[in-house]
Amino acid sequence: MATALGTLCGQAFGAGQVGLLGIYMQRSWIVLLITCIILSPVYIFAAPILESLGQESDIADLAGKYSVKIIPQLFSFAIFLPTQRFLQAQSKVSAMALIAFVALIIQTGLLHLFINVFGWGTTGAAVAYDITHWGITVGQVVYIMVWCKEEWTGFSWLAFKDIWAFAKLSLASCMMFCLDSWYTMTINILAGLLENAVIAVGSFSICMNFQNWEIMLLVGLNAAISTRVSNELGMGRPRAAKYAVCTAVLQSLIVGILS
Repeated sequence: MATALGTLCGQAFGAGQVGLLGIYMQRSWIVLLITCIILSPVYIFAAPILESLGQESDIADLAGKYSVKIIPQLFSFAIFLPTQRFLQAQSKVSAMALIAFVALIIQTGLLHLFINVFGWGTTGAAVAYDITHWGITVGQVVYIMVWCKEEWTGFSWLAFKDIWAFAKLSLASCMMFCLDSWYTMTINILAGLLENAVIAVGSFSICMNFQNWEIMLLVGLNAAISTRVSNELGMGRPRAAKYAVCTAVLQSLIVGILS
C-alpha cells in the first residue's frame, strides 16, 4: 500500500514541489493505519485460519500466538513505510542506513537477552521484533521533523483531501506487490501439508531467509530505479527515465547471472 507513495513523492520532488511530500506522507499514514486495523483480525485469528488450510495444530497454534504478539510491529509499518518512501524520494538514504544499522545491533542484543537469558522463546523474538521496528520508525520520524524542514511543514488537514483517490492508487500498487510475493507464502503453506511438517516448514523458512539476503540486492536496485524514474518524470524528462530503466534491467540481469 505504501508503494504508490514512492511514485508520488518522487514526482513531486523532481518537479520541485517539496511541500507536497509531507502531505502525501501523512495521507499514506492514514490509509495504512486503516489497512492495519482491517488486517488485525487476520493476525488475531491466524491459528484457526492456518488450521483450516490444513496446517498441523502445533504449527498453527505457535504461528497464531506469534502473530498476535507482532501486531504492534504491523502498526509500526503504517508509519515506517511512508517515512521510508518519503526519504527515498529525496535520495536521503544515508540516514535510513544509519538508523537501520543501529537497530540491527540493538535487535541482536535484545534477541540474545530475551531468548537466551530470559528464556522467553518465540515471545522474546516477537518482543524484540516489535521494539526494533518501532525504534526504526521513531528514528526516521524524528529525522524528518528535525532535518527535513522544507519538506515537512507539520500536520495538515490537507492530508484528508482526495484520500479515496490515493487509497485506490495504493490498492493498485498493493495488488502488484502481492501477486509478486504471495507465491513464496503459498509454497510455505504447501510445505506444511507434507510429512514431517515441522521439519519441512522449518527447512523452507531457513532457505527463504538465505534467499532473502540475495534478494536484498535486487530490492536495493528496485528502490533506486523507482526513485530515479519518478524524479525524472517529475522534471519532465521521460527519455532519461527510460534510460534509467534500461540500466536497472541490465544491472538486475548481471546480479541474476552472478547469483
